[in-house]
Amino acid sequence: MSSNDTPRGPVDSSRVPRYAGPATFARLPRLDEVGRADVAVVGVPFDSGVSYRPGARFGGNAIREASRLLRPYNPAQDASPFALAQVADGGDIAVNPFNINEAVDTIEAAADDLLGTGARLMTLGGDHTIALPLLRSVAKKHGPVALLHFDAHLDTWDTYFGAEYTHGTPFRRAVEEGILDTSALSHVGTRGPLYGKQDLTDDEKMGFGIVTSADVYRRGADEVADQLRQRIGDRPLYISIDIDCLDPAHAPGTGTPEAGGMTSRELLEILRGLASCNLVSADVVEVAPAYDHAEITSVAASHTAYELTTIMSRQIAEARAK
Repeated sequence: MSSNDTPRGPVDSSRVPRYAGPATFARLPRLDEVGRADVAVVGVPFDSGVSYRPGARFGGNAIREASRLLRPYNPAQDASPFALAQVADGGDIAVNPFNINEAVDTIEAAADDLLGTGARLMTLGGDHTIALPLLRSVAKKHGPVALLHFDAHLDTWDTYFGAEYTHGTPFRRAVEEGILDTSALSHVGTRGPLYGKQDLTDDEKMGFGIVTSADVYRRGADEVADQLRQRIGDRPLYISIDIDCLDPAHAPGTGTPEAGGMTSRELLEILRGLASCNLVSADVVEVAPAYDHAEITSVAASHTAYELTTIMSRQIAEARAK
């Protein structure tokens, strides 16, 4: 898009009811309808890396269905994200469900193609395995990136049953591969039992700071967001959000729920507090709609993706205005 182009926005809900028509994210145009996008929303229907309850392969489409109620103006950020930049639904990256290594390579190649057009990615999972190939692709463009990882779990374990690529190992692999800026790594929302204290020791050695869900409760969203902003600075930032960072009361539809998590309000407020960070791409993963009730989880995920998309759209518009 040039600075004179007007982005094509969502379907007009005053003319077409929200429950009618195809479920693209926020009822936005498909990528093939607009040619290219500043922010491409893409699904990755893959959950072969899960260690407990499967079903996140259906997460992307559940988030799209729940996003029908999103509206074009975001008052929390005082922005109309779909007017500031072209946001489009890029459909799904089709991957082999029977071969994790092949799936990882396919996701990386598809992300390379999309980032190569100048787009930023808002990826809808899928399980957390997909974060590794996405980070590989983003690092090719930006170099090692800062990472904020919202999750109940560390996801820095070495292997599961000897497998290097699972939803519990992506960030250990990313550190080993040198694609993360180890001076600016943080987990947010972690809680629950671990295999042993060594898990925390290993995680610290990789460079991660930890903000537990209890920290968020005690210190509040504003203080946590301020701490994270200071840690990130002006580095290119990737945000990866496992929906199980939320308490099961706010996100029952996920594969590995843990009691004592954040509220959806806390998550959204922390993200809004990161609006000044240089967000280059993001993902929301581990929505498993088979365990959901009344779309609680997919609604939370759709609003999470909306806030992330708003941050990216604002930054794109501000860069063009300079």
